[in-house]
Amino acid sequence: MRIRTGFGYDVHQLQEGLPFWLGGILVPHTHGALGHSDADVLIHVICDALLGAANLRDIGFHFPDTDPQYKGIDSKRLLAGVMQLLQERGYQVGNIDSTICLEAPKVNPHIPEMRRVLAGVMGIAEDDISIKATTTEKLGFVGRREGVAAYATVLIVKE
Repeated sequence: MRIRTGFGYDVHQLQEGLPFWLGGILVPHTHGALGHSDADVLIHVICDALLGAANLRDIGFHFPDTDPQYKGIDSKRLLAGVMQLLQERGYQVGNIDSTICLEAPKVNPHIPEMRRVLAGVMGIAEDDISIKATTTEKLGFVGRREGVAAYATVLIVKE
């Protein structure tokens, strides 16, 4: 059995009036993340971690923000594409551990739904997805509510 790990990090600016997609769900908030796609920072870090674990570069390589077909795209479609790349190479997801850094809104009430949605897109068990949330204690761009950051580590296996 071959075991590999990957790490992902992403940030997005928050802007008033935009929808806030996080973990594949629409989270009610006055501000949303700015980006070429729907700017779902959690899905983006999971994609990057999975791609990195399989040595397949990063999300920008596979889904460039210079390509108009990805303008406003649902990030769940990007995640499904990443899963297809992994499956074509014989990899399965062992587990995902992620952290969202955000002052507001509170993320914890939405975590169970995020896990359900992500598990469905990825074809894995909800128990294989850990999502945590924290603030930065009002420090930095996250603390000033100017942006959102996320981190993820993954384990993938090939029999």
